[in-house]
Amino acid sequence: MPRSPSPLLRTAAAVGSLALLPLTAGCGGGEADAARKAAADTVVTAAPSAGVVAPAKVEVIAGLIGCEVKIRTEAAELREGTCHSAKGDYLITTFPEERLKLTWLDAASLYGGTYLVGTRWALSAKEPLLKEARPRVGGTIQQLTGTSG
Repeated sequence: MPRSPSPLLRTAAAVGSLALLPLTAGCGGGEADAARKAAADTVVTAAPSAGVVAPAKVEVIAGLIGCEVKIRTEAAELREGTCHSAKGDYLITTFPEERLKLTWLDAASLYGGTYLVGTRWALSAKEPLLKEARPRVGGTIQQLTGTSG
């Protein structure tokens, strides 16, 4: 009767096969790689000219648009700061998770307004200021419709 491998040998074999798993998964190509690339292409990051990878901090965004920020909200769900430049006022909000940003935007849509939105951040200001800031911070300009009552 053949002898079964020792527990130590079985453990070593399992660890070895787990170590090879990332290597074999990375060589597959095909649909998974195409899906990963498509998802990466749809993520809005900071503008290449900004030299910053989003999600950024409130202070980083303020620096890129040329104003000094005053933090007004520091919570688990978001950080929010206001800043004033020679051209106007901004409200900068960052989020620890993308889903929190989406919830915030959903609530903000009740009031309407125009926002410059990136990965885990939103910038509120007059539309001409948002258009001017976009090449420096990235993101997309979104017009949210309010409810009329």
